[in-house]
Amino acid sequence: MTRWRTPALAALWAQVAGLVALAAYLLWREGFGGMSWLNGAEALLAALVLGLWTAVLGRFTAGRGMPPEDGTLRALRGLFPWLTSLRLALWFLTLVSVLGGAAPQANPVALTALLTVWPAAVLAGNAVYGTLARLAPEPADLVRRARLADWLNVAAALSLAMAVFNVVPIRGFSSVPGTADLWVYGLSGALDVAATLLARQAVLTAPFPRG
Repeated sequence: MTRWRTPALAALWAQVAGLVALAAYLLWREGFGGMSWLNGAEALLAALVLGLWTAVLGRFTAGRGMPPEDGTLRALRGLFPWLTSLRLALWFLTLVSVLGGAAPQANPVALTALLTVWPAAVLAGNAVYGTLARLAPEPADLVRRARLADWLNVAAALSLAMAVFNVVPIRGFSSVPGTADLWVYGLSGALDVAATLLARQAVLTAPFPRG
């Protein structure tokens, strides 16, 4: 029943390392000018939150509950809303820029799709973090288990869509990515989707706590 646990945790920790590498790549490529430092900060905060979430998931998928006062759980609860807020702020800044006429030549359908999928992906990630944070102290809660699996499924689909937007430019809005960018964003997106789907399987097959 726990055969999915090891590959799921391995993929998630690899994603944590990948986010740190992504932050370093963004800062190396673009420096600290413009929005690059915000994007780098978002990747670093995402790595920290995902690391905490993965540690909590590891306990849950081993059939062990966590007391509400557990330090890792408290850190997760305290940090993931900040990550959501930062991501929504980046989306909002982009939205304001577009509404202000920053991309007049961009395909409106593609741009609308991006600006719709992006916040949906952020909110789905927020739901994934929050659902596990509430489930961890009560790992036998069947309703929250099912809800977490459902949110992971939604998050995987939206992550795939965002990965496509990152590697396929919207003409008039984003520049054509170079070969290095294609590899970085492509691999990052693929790892995100794979880790999320593996996490879903691990949640579905997680043992119930004994006693």
